[in-house]
Order: sequence, then structure tokens, then C-alpha cells
Amino acid sequence: MKKWSLIIMAAMFFLITAGCTKEPLPQDRFASYIDSWNKKDFDKMYGFLSKDAKKSINKKDFVGRYQKIYEDLQIKDLKVQYKKPKKDDQPKGENVSYSYTAKMNSVAGPIDFTQKAQLKKEDKNWYVDWDTTQIFPQLKEGNKIGLSSTPPKRGSIADRNGKMLAVNGEAYEVGIVPEKMGDQKEQIIAQLSKLVDMTPDQINKAITATWVKPEYFVPLKKVAKDDQARIQELIKLEPVQTKKVEARVYPYKDAAAQLIGYVGGVTAEDIEKLKDKGYEAGDVIGKRGLEQVYEDQLRGQSGVKITIKKKDGSQEVLAEKPVQDGKEVQLTIDADLQLNIFGKMAGKAGAASAMNPITGEVLALVSSPSFDPNPLALGASQAQWKALEDNPQKPLITRFKQGYAPGSTLKPVTAGIALTNNAINPTEGVNISGKQWQKDKSWGGYFVTRVHEANPVNLETALIQSDNIYFAQTALNLGKDKFIDGLKKFSFETESDFPFPLETPKTGEMTSEISLADSGYGQGQIQTNMVHLMDSYTPFVNNGNMIKPVILMSDQKKQVLKEQVISPQAVGTIAPILRKIVGDPAGTAHRADIPGYPLSGKTGTAELKKKQGEKGTENGFFVAYNTDHPSLLVAMLVEGVQYSGGSQVPVKLVRSVYEEARNK
Repeated sequence: MKKWSLIIMAAMFFLITAGCTKEPLPQDRFASYIDSWNKKDFDKMYGFLSKDAKKSINKKDFVGRYQKIYEDLQIKDLKVQYKKPKKDDQPKGENVSYSYTAKMNSVAGPIDFTQKAQLKKEDKNWYVDWDTTQIFPQLKEGNKIGLSSTPPKRGSIADRNGKMLAVNGEAYEVGIVPEKMGDQKEQIIAQLSKLVDMTPDQINKAITATWVKPEYFVPLKKVAKDDQARIQELIKLEPVQTKKVEARVYPYKDAAAQLIGYVGGVTAEDIEKLKDKGYEAGDVIGKRGLEQVYEDQLRGQSGVKITIKKKDGSQEVLAEKPVQDGKEVQLTIDADLQLNIFGKMAGKAGAASAMNPITGEVLALVSSPSFDPNPLALGASQAQWKALEDNPQKPLITRFKQGYAPGSTLKPVTAGIALTNNAINPTEGVNISGKQWQKDKSWGGYFVTRVHEANPVNLETALIQSDNIYFAQTALNLGKDKFIDGLKKFSFETESDFPFPLETPKTGEMTSEISLADSGYGQGQIQTNMVHLMDSYTPFVNNGNMIKPVILMSDQKKQVLKEQVISPQAVGTIAPILRKIVGDPAGTAHRADIPGYPLSGKTGTAELKKKQGEKGTENGFFVAYNTDHPSLLVAMLVEGVQYSGGSQVPVKLVRSVYEEARNK
């Protein structure tokens, strides 16, 4: 019995020993190699290489090569697979071959291939006999990977009639050939410095760059093609040469600069911020305006090609993503109307907006004064930027997006809210004596002031003569809660989804009776932007519905932004009075009356001052639309009108806008 126990124990020991000394299988080794590859653990992969493979490439170069290729080609979603043999038997011989598949996504699209790997037995283990075809089958020793891109053409921006507001055109690139300056170098550089708005030091730095040779053309500046006077002066200098290059062109120049914006070269900050979108040094990007808002549509996608460059000079495409040019953006803007309004403002500080109040199509957005975006897109100098930034009229500000106290242009809105809430009787005459009024002695030295004295005053008289006292009392009759609620129905305190970023209209806190009273006639802390101001008048032509403003021709028209912001009865009362404000000789906007072309509208003056009794600056407003055929509504603001006629300044300008538009 003891003898049999010893035999059994010896047999078990033999089996255990045999199990412990079992040699590794090549399929298991290759599976581990594949696992490391999928994890991009190139360091660990190198440990599986055969002695001959390690002689051909050291660990540092192996790891570095994989990392560089995968980073440069932006390899992701890597999946390497191979099918293990069914049997776990040791292979015969010292070599074995396995097929595997590799799939991945790259900057140029998907890459997939099938390849064979050779494993050889060394020191009782199995190692991959690696060569460069394991990276890509076409990458034989001596071949190189090439990566090239084709930039897309930027999409144009067109107006409603197809007129180009931003388009790909041409400019002149001005440069100099150093050897042609001869002994006149200093004199030529001094002349050139003034013409291209560069310092002599900047020019010298350009022509002494490491890549420059005396016979090379050294580019210095891009100049707009229509800047012929400067170009003629430049070509008089013998060493100076020009050549045509592609450039973004803005045909309407300063008339639409704030609306359309301009493009410029990407900065390091842009590349970092937008690293997921593939921007590279040398790309252009929208810097402001609609160029920036619609960057994704306008930009397009670069075409990318990955090639294997062979020793014999031929190439094989590994992956290719075709270029996708940017899409055209067509706006509802009428370029002629935009130019008309901008021209009428003649550099006065202010803003204007225009729309079709029935369809919601925005027809013009103007900011004045302005700037020419063409030199900025070509690369403005520090001096040019400084001149714009230091200009006291601040042409870089986009005024139509800013918040302003609307002044008396808010009075029809206040009236509409009050009528809808039955807070006033439109026919009732309110007893108001004198030009100053306060609710009671608790207001101390504060009074609401009006321009025209009348007594009694009903709603029609109050709107025609723009009576501040009447609307201060109206706001108090409404009460803070109902008034603010009514304003919110007009989209105050609502962030707009209008594509161009606009400052949110504000009601202010109205924490006192005085601030509530002031808000009733558009002062206090009330703020609106020019798009919102013009949109606030759409209920008067849409039976109480506020229409959504749109700026793309592809947008749905006649969308209701807010239903019944005021009642149809309120519209029926106020709309005829808005016509009388222009048509009645006593109306504040009578100077806008055009025989045979009836306008309705409301003037407004907002005084900006720190305290009562001071003389502050004034902003003048006028909002108007054609009464019989309301296809055009114009809202205009002119700043600093306190010594030039107040709201009558925009009244005259808007009249002239309608006269020109009518004749076209």
C-alpha cells in the first residue's frame, strides 16, 4: 500500500513539473503584443521584438516613431485584431506566421489593412520579427509618410438679392527684392515705410530673415486692389514688386463692417481654444460680426491626404478626405437699404435697424461711424489699429447691439400694456397743469418734466405731444408688478436667440415710485437694443403679436415670437395715433410726413445725466413704418443731439431713407 502511494505521488510530481516547464505558445505571445499595440503601449511592444528587429531599430526610435506617426496623423479608435489558432499545440519549427487586421481613424479618414507578422523562437520564447510594414504595409524601408492638406474656399456672404457682402477676391501683395535696392537702400526703405505703414525696422527685419537671399521677393504687405493711388506710388520704386494673391473682400466696406465683420489669421490662442476643430497656423478665422457667428458654415473643411512616398519617387495614397468648401450664407439684409441708411447717417454716432414687420426679415443693421474692414482682413498695422481705437467717436463699437434707454419710443409700449390691463381710459382727459409734476412732497426736489403744456391730456394728446407726465402717471397707475410683467411680454429680460449677439433688454429694478414713473416714459433703468426696439413695434401691425426677427433667407418667415403681447383693442387704439404723430402738424414727427406715402411712428429723446438739474447729453430716436403697406420698419438712434435738434435729427434722416427707398 505504501509502495502504491509513493508511485502516485511521483506521478503527480511529474505532472506538476511538466506543467511548470511548459513552453509559451506563439499565439499567446502575439496576443499580448496585439494587446499592447491597442493600448498604444509602444514601450511594452518593443519588448516583444526579435533580436534582429532590435538590431534594426533601438527602443527610443521605435517608440518615438510610433508616437510621432500616430500624433501627426491623429490616429484614434485603433483596433488591431487577429484570430487565434484553434489548437494550442506547439508549432513545428522555429518560425510561425499570423495574419492580423488593423483599423483606425486618422485626420484623413479611416485606414484599415491586413498584414502578416512573423514570429521566431529565441531562447525558448517567441518574438515578433518586426519591420516598418507592420506600421503600414506600404511603409517599406526607405519609404516615407507624407501628409498634405488642401484649404477650403471660404463661403461668401450675400444679401437677399445675391449681392456680395463678403467674397473671396484678390489683393496685391507688395514686396521688395533686396539686391535691387543697391546703394539706395536707406532712401527706398524710408519711402516704402510710409507707403506700406511699416517702420524701417520692421522692413529691415523682413529682408534680413534667415531664409532671404538677395534675389528673393520678400513679401511685406497686402494692399486692396482698389487702393490704386498707393499701388501706383509703390511701383514707382524699382525694387518694389506686386503680385496678385487671394484675399477676403468686403465690397460694401464701412457700410456693413460691424454687421459682417472680417477675417484674420488664427492666433495661438485660437488654435488652443478650438483644438478640436483642426485649426492650424496660417488658417483664417472670423474675427467679429457674421464672419465670426457663421464661422463653421463659412469655413468649410480642409482636404487631407496621407501618402506613402516611395524611394522611386512614386506615391501611394493611404487615406484621403476630400476638401469641402465653405457654404454661402445668404442674409435677409438688403445691401442697397444698408448703404442708403449708412449714407444718410453720414458719420453721425448712432445706429439703425430695419425689418419687414410682417415677415420678421431684418433688412439692415447699421452702426455709425464705422471702419473699412478690408485693410483689417489684409493685416492692419499697429498704427492703423491705434487710430481706430483712439478715435473719439469709437468706430469699432457695434452700436446696434448695445443697450440704450429708449426714451419716448417706449411710450406706445407703455400705453399698450396699460390699455391691455385696463389701467387707463384712452378718451379720459387727465388734469395736468404746468410742465413739472411730482406725485407728492415725498419726492422731495424731484419732478417729472414735459416739453409741451396741455390740460387736460388724454392718450392721443399724450402720444402726439410725447407727454412725459402722462406716461409717468400711467406707470404708477399700472403698478410695478403689472408694468414689469407687461414689459417681459415684450421680451424685456429675455435673452435673444437672434444669431448676432445682442445685449439683453432690461426693465431695471423700479425700486421706488420715482424710478417706476421715469420708466413709464423710457428713462429710469430701462434698456433696449436697436433690434429689440424695432421689434417692439411689430405688435402694432400684427394685431398684438410680436414677430420674431430673422436674418437668414433660409429661416422660416412670419414666426410669432410672443403672442398677444397687447390686446387687439389696444392695437386698434394706438396704431391710428402713431399715424397722427407723423401726419398731424402738432405731432413730434411731422417732419417725416411724406405726401402720398403715409408713415406711422414715434420719436424719443433719452437724456443721459447724473442728477436732475444738470444738462446731460441726449440720444435722439425715431421708429417709423409705412402705414398702408408695412413692409419696411426703420428704427434709428443718433447720439449727442442735445444741440442739433433732439429727436428731429433722426426724424429727418429716416424720412430721407424712406424717400430714397420709395423711389427704387
